[in-house]
Amino acid sequence: MTIQVGDTVPEGMLMRMTAEGPAPITTDELFSGKKVVLFAVPGAFTPTCSAKHVPSYVSNAEALSAKGVDTVACLSVNDVFVMGAWGKDQGVGDKVMMLADGAGDYTAKLGLELDLSARGLGKRATRFAMVVDNGKVSHLAVEENPGEMSVSGAEAVLGNL
Repeated sequence: MTIQVGDTVPEGMLMRMTAEGPAPITTDELFSGKKVVLFAVPGAFTPTCSAKHVPSYVSNAEALSAKGVDTVACLSVNDVFVMGAWGKDQGVGDKVMMLADGAGDYTAKLGLELDLSARGLGKRATRFAMVVDNGKVSHLAVEENPGEMSVSGAEAVLGNL
């Protein structure tokens, strides 16, 4: 079942790259007491994700912060090393937290999986963006076509804050 506006986000564990190396982060640490924009992409280093999606959040980080967003996080079903390297490649710095959902467990809990097995990519996250206020979803936008970015980019999310 897909998560909906008004739902509490499920508990889970994700990974992120830190200066000390890979580190786990619980969803409680990520969402508790904060306003978080969590956006997901089907894959690191893929065309739409690299050319449009992540850059939209990097360039709008200050505007999101001005609207009360504490954290912007990018989720992908990739390993923590890939997400760390992609974050460096994209120049996210401290503007976007790059989160790895290595086995896709958290994405499955959200009900936002995309099966790209026919393309040799396995199960991934579909392209979406959500605003989470202290653990509750206040906005959710899921792309009808995961190869496009119309409702899940930073500009669209800003319009819903």
